[in-house]
Amino acid sequence: MKIHEYQAKRVLSEYGVTIPQGEVAVTPEEAYAAAARLGAPVVVKAQVHAGGRGKAGGVKLARTPEEAKAAAMAILGMTIKGRTVRIVLVEKAVEIAREVYIGVIFDRAKKAHTIIASAEGGIEIEELARTAPDKILKETVEPTVGLQPYQIRNIVWGMGFTAPLDRPIFAMVANLYRAFAATDASLAEINPLVITKGGEVLACDGKFNFDDNGMFRQKKIAEFRDPGEEDPAEREAVDKKLNFIKLDGNIGCMVNGAGLAMATMDMIKHFGAEPANFLDIGGGAKAQQVKDALSIILREPKVKAIFINIFGGIVRCDLVAEGIIAAKKDLGFDRPVVIRLIGTNDAIARKMLNEEGFPTYDNMPEAARKAVEMTAGV
Repeated sequence: MKIHEYQAKRVLSEYGVTIPQGEVAVTPEEAYAAAARLGAPVVVKAQVHAGGRGKAGGVKLARTPEEAKAAAMAILGMTIKGRTVRIVLVEKAVEIAREVYIGVIFDRAKKAHTIIASAEGGIEIEELARTAPDKILKETVEPTVGLQPYQIRNIVWGMGFTAPLDRPIFAMVANLYRAFAATDASLAEINPLVITKGGEVLACDGKFNFDDNGMFRQKKIAEFRDPGEEDPAEREAVDKKLNFIKLDGNIGCMVNGAGLAMATMDMIKHFGAEPANFLDIGGGAKAQQVKDALSIILREPKVKAIFINIFGGIVRCDLVAEGIIAAKKDLGFDRPVVIRLIGTNDAIARKMLNEEGFPTYDNMPEAARKAVEMTAGV
């Protein structure tokens, strides 16, 4: 789950990270009032789940409340990377002396947390990693042990900070990591972390991504979810307890189990096509969930064929068949469907589906190849 910058800053502030004064506005008039309360100059910043806001014109300096109103008027309603701006953050402008980058990620390869830092902030860390990897500092943190003081010192001194700035930067790194670990985050970053001309250390931007599987522990974080920033199909899938991610291919996939879903997508690619989605209906799916999943797939016009791949362990194949048949009756299938079923009650399921005119398979590569072949004629 992603959240907005203003929400990320609230989280950071709760864990002791210093942030600029700011207020949220949803109308130009609210932006004017916020700027008047904060005292100009201010920065008016688009709040969308997308990078590149500055390049797109979504960040503007305003020297008066009137300019803040005009900036909000220009930004609200604009589209940035497919996202419509509905909220702006009006924030007290600061005089920047230096910018640095600090972030924390969950490193799946190392099965640990990694602190990433660079003395060059305000730019995309991915670009810096590509053009100047020697300017990036890293410290691997064992989650069961936690971030150690010597690791923070390696980061702070590695960026060239000495007294008196080393202490507040040390605190910033420590507090950022605390926020990351305590909120089930998969990513937390401050870019830029600003040192002002007056010597203040401020998080002038913030970003968090959270592990959806941890949201049952993070009720407060879960409330930050903004459905308006999500793809409609992905939003519907969340509401219906389905694991769905839209991809760029043309073969819709419906699978039970994340591992089988990954193998299914690999198989499709092996035969020369691309999956249109990742969709895991789960191990205990019932007929209604199957119907809901197919409804989401069928609304995507780029899908040319549908590959249903079910391994009946906990889930019963005949219940999946019921959902497929119900979807056919209620939604209709205007694209070819290939179904591979094996496991609990698979013989019953095949009989049900064959009577409805659906081809079924028990061999996964054969079914995947057939699905790819079917896209050629659609």
